[in-house]
Amino acid sequence: MEPTSTSLDRRYSDEKAEAVTWTEAEARLAGAEVAWIVTVRRDGRPHATPMVPVVLDGKVYFHTGDTEVKYANIQANPQVMVLAGDTAWERGLDVAIEGTAVAVTDEALLRRLVELYRRRWDGRWQLAVKDGALAPKNPGTEPVVFEVTPSAGHGNAKGDPFGHTTYRF
Repeated sequence: MEPTSTSLDRRYSDEKAEAVTWTEAEARLAGAEVAWIVTVRRDGRPHATPMVPVVLDGKVYFHTGDTEVKYANIQANPQVMVLAGDTAWERGLDVAIEGTAVAVTDEALLRRLVELYRRRWDGRWQLAVKDGALAPKNPGTEPVVFEVTPSAGHGNAKGDPFGHTTYRF
């Protein structure tokens, strides 16, 4: 999925900065060992939690249990933000993606995502598909995979030069 527009925001960018391509921003998301998912509680307070992202065909995927806070928040408001970056000031690329989280129910896609997760992790968390859903690991909790289709995004290139790129989808 490619953005319909990519623009450098000169208000937050050095004079010599150039827009970060979506390819670079997507690679940053895909390469993140940990990203953050930000959801909104029913009372409007934000909730952020780390997760392991998988990027496939321009969309970001993550999973959670149906008893977790982010799951409840998404049921009330599916608008989320995915953040990948680090705390360095003079180097790197921070990426923020806005979008809507939708539960994945397609078994073929779930199987593909399980394989991508298998390649990402060190073996501690293995996922499996059973009867068209992720197989439960813990009694009383059903795991769910969510797909985030970007609606907008931001890439913040750090160092020399600093640059702020905005993506619209």
